[in-house]
Amino acid sequence: MDIRLFAFAAALPLAACATSETPVETPPAPPAEMSCKADAAQSYVGQTATPDLGGAIVKATGARTLRWGPPRSAMTMDYRQDRVNVMYDDAYKITQVTCG
Repeated sequence: MDIRLFAFAAALPLAACATSETPVETPPAPPAEMSCKADAAQSYVGQTATPDLGGAIVKATGARTLRWGPPRSAMTMDYRQDRVNVMYDDAYKITQVTCG
């Protein structure tokens, strides 16, 4: 058997595994308008937490989602730039407004 034919026969199965598709790209970051701006809601600190006030905070910050942070509760550490976090105390007074 000719050595060139042997080399060709050995490379043929590898060619079958090759792909001509382009690699998958990571999705682009969300546009700036989907980002939360906590500075816009700092005036709500000290007010009583209510569902209506939560809606106003979402609107003021430009966030897409709201996460309430009750006292002494565990929260995930995942960061989402389109989420506003509203922490409150036992008297339902808002103590902190952050994004993430």
